[in-house]
Amino acid sequence: MASAAQFKALLITKTNGWHHDSIGAAVPAMQQLAKLHDFELVWTENMGLVMHDEGLADFDVVIFMLTSGDILDDQQRGALQRFVQSGKGFVGIHSASDTEYNWEWYRKMVGYMFHIHPAVQTATLKVEERNFPGMDRFADRFLFTDEWYEFGPPEGSELKFLLSVDESTYAPAADWGSKQGKGMGDFHPIAWYHNYDGGRAFYSALGHLAATYEDANFMHHLYGGIYWAATGKGFRAK
Repeated sequence: MASAAQFKALLITKTNGWHHDSIGAAVPAMQQLAKLHDFELVWTENMGLVMHDEGLADFDVVIFMLTSGDILDDQQRGALQRFVQSGKGFVGIHSASDTEYNWEWYRKMVGYMFHIHPAVQTATLKVEERNFPGMDRFADRFLFTDEWYEFGPPEGSELKFLLSVDESTYAPAADWGSKQGKGMGDFHPIAWYHNYDGGRAFYSALGHLAATYEDANFMHHLYGGIYWAATGKGFRAK
């Protein structure tokens, strides 16, 4: 007799702004990840179909992957808020921090919001915390190529950082005319997690490029965040 999947995740890729071409690669990669780790994954961009109390009831974690802009109405916002408050999990991937800017509760849950980014470049990432699921395969410092988000001021409190990027290893300056960026200085966070309003939230800024979703270490990093957000189970490196 087949056993039940260990948890159930809702994957959202709806955009109301920038649309990442990498969604086409990211979704099947997430579906394969669900098969690898035996969890159920439901993917949709139809918020009216799932983003209400009844639609969310069977899920353990909601994943916003490569989302952008305002994608929820007030009733849907309320449903997501009650979902997290009930002890469930949220995962944000890359442009989840470029989503729902006008919703304070969401901003605090994500932790930081996107401000600007320079051109895609290779840079050095640093592991800030190993005692968290999905962090066990990274070297202490390692090369990674991505679109390095510069964030605005911290929105969340008591964030626990997992990865940072060394700004001395790439050119962080960006000028979009209407706004500029020069990096975040000595500490530039890239991935973090925290307990939030009764539930759990994990965010990783990585994942801009389609080919990144072929990187087994990156996908393991995402699974660690999903696993923690869905179950509350941790990991000890030693």
